[in-house]
Amino acid sequence: MFSIRRGVLSVAPLLIATAASAATWCVNPTGTGGCKTTIGAAVAAAAPGDTVVVAAGTYKESITINQSVLLTGADAATTIIDATGQGNGIYVDGIDNQNLSGVYISGFTVQNANFEGILVTNASGVAISGNIIQNNDKGVNFASGMCPNIPSFETNEGEDCGEGVHLSGADHSVVANNTIQNNSGGVLLSDDTGATHDNLISGNTVSNNVLDCGITLASHVPAALTKSTTPLGVYANVVDNNIASGNGVKGDGAGIGIFASAPGTAAYNNVVTNNTATGNGIPGVTIHGHAPNQNLNGNLILANTLSGNGADTIPTATPGPAAINIWAVSPIKGIVIGQNTISGEAYGVVVNAPGDFRVERNSFTRGSVGVLNAGTGSVSADGNYWGCSNDPRYEVPGFSICASISGAVNLTTWSVAPISK
Repeated sequence: MFSIRRGVLSVAPLLIATAASAATWCVNPTGTGGCKTTIGAAVAAAAPGDTVVVAAGTYKESITINQSVLLTGADAATTIIDATGQGNGIYVDGIDNQNLSGVYISGFTVQNANFEGILVTNASGVAISGNIIQNNDKGVNFASGMCPNIPSFETNEGEDCGEGVHLSGADHSVVANNTIQNNSGGVLLSDDTGATHDNLISGNTVSNNVLDCGITLASHVPAALTKSTTPLGVYANVVDNNIASGNGVKGDGAGIGIFASAPGTAAYNNVVTNNTATGNGIPGVTIHGHAPNQNLNGNLILANTLSGNGADTIPTATPGPAAINIWAVSPIKGIVIGQNTISGEAYGVVVNAPGDFRVERNSFTRGSVGVLNAGTGSVSADGNYWGCSNDPRYEVPGFSICASISGAVNLTTWSVAPISK
């Protein structure tokens, strides 16, 4: 986990060092001082490795980036890309520009696009940091739940227009310290156009994206342009230290979701750690596998704080509000759920899938069902703190009960104090 994180975080400093000897282009609304009046014109004029510095103002345009460039706004609150009527606010286009890498985007509000605020396809070493991304996905039809005219290479985004930020076929990239709010969904990592792996999603506040999840890692069927007959995979990504709140409350959105859709899709070996997920429409961390022959193995859910999230819905329903829900048709191996702090939920962890699951060293609230095995899988629940110092399998007269277990849950040891992270 930590080697992935260090490798990805090194992208931005390398970009800055490279740009130190390159040219700088300026943009302001009036074109004074020899500056361009549009961001798109400056990006088009720049050579690989150049920097584009944008003064405060509102720029009504959509920008396509096709080479290495550092794009920096004066201040995210005052440097606004208004993409009203446009597909995207910023599109980092690695589909038409092979081996695209080294793009840095910081210091903007990106808003009002029909599809994504920022879309990245088939690029490496992209850093998106310190932006406000809001009110995008304007193209969604709320009545039909579809998104007319979204590009055909986005194979499964009809219901949300791609969300505020979308990485497809991206690797070794960073989405960090952004405010992502009031889109239909927050951040999406998918494999429509290529494998998406070794990315870091960190330090973002992702809130009130009411139709979909705050952060989604989803494997989809490949786009025709990939010439692949098998899904390409979403794997080895790290989702760390984000706040995900109020997402999916008008749809079916989790705080953080890991999903496989069609047969053969694969979202595996991802790490979800140190996040806070509260008040989301369905469980704070949710894993769904809807078809046979899928790979959801090896995902780790560690040291998160989860509270006040909703119940999952048909066909993946939980019996009540839950912090974590795992539902799948295909067997899953290597899932570890550990050191999470769970409160204000009727159910802590619900497992309804074949396979093996370790739910160990978490802290639950007394009176809740800490762990429910609603399926055929093997669930180990040793070392948890169940809200009191007692064995959760037995009520002690005169004391409030611990969090309980339900279904076939293997348990021989428990903690007498909350688990420290």
